[in-house]
Amino acid sequence: MADKLWTTIKAEIDEQIMHEPVLVSFFSKRIHQHESLESAISDLLASKLASDDVPLSTLRQLFSEALSSDPAIMQSIIADLRATKQRDPAVRAHADVLLYYKGFQALQAYRVANWLWHQERENLALYLQSLISEVFSVDIHPAARIGSGIMVDHATGIVIGETSVLEDNISIMQGVTLGGTGKISGDRHPKIRSGVLIGSNAIIIGNVTVGEGAKIGAGSVVLSDVESHTTVAGIPAVVVGKPSGAQPALDMNHDLNTQD
Repeated sequence: MADKLWTTIKAEIDEQIMHEPVLVSFFSKRIHQHESLESAISDLLASKLASDDVPLSTLRQLFSEALSSDPAIMQSIIADLRATKQRDPAVRAHADVLLYYKGFQALQAYRVANWLWHQERENLALYLQSLISEVFSVDIHPAARIGSGIMVDHATGIVIGETSVLEDNISIMQGVTLGGTGKISGDRHPKIRSGVLIGSNAIIIGNVTVGEGAKIGAGSVVLSDVESHTTVAGIPAVVVGKPSGAQPALDMNHDLNTQD
């Protein structure tokens, strides 16, 4: 899958060069100088997150090590990239997601932090989390569990807490918080099932479950479980209807009045 997608991305870049020669050097550095999607992503993320404390070469090697050690990371990256291309009407090409979309980039950097966390390299994982937050304005604890086929749209201001669980095929808009309550320790963050669409600036607090195929309206505050295939909105959020499809995350329809 990675080879086929990489071929597509290189073809897209070849076409874009004809329309914007000013970016020839940029495209060469980010795409043409790499033999694989894994190499391009490792170099891109390292260039975004490098600092005086951890230089570019060290971070590049770290990202490459994670992607080669755990093939599931690359599978998730491919699924996330394709999900963003399919669901965001502003995306012209797969290459655009890779090069310009900070929600996608932040999520892939989190995946490496998560890998480090499970390698018992917690300090480096937390350091990487801090960098991701500073660079992308996306704060995801490295212990959070996130599936594949995730679209993080616009991304600014997203917070995902330590014991959060996100299943596959979820779409999250900007400003979303998946948070804990007070000083309670242990399992204290939301569980988001597959197919869920979370509108911009929604806040989901506590160890609550948002059921499969649910829709959370923009600006809502969710404090209790949300049943599968329902639409909730408001402060606090209440049921206002049902999504028009089984997986709102794929439909990307934010209308609260749609009914089955």
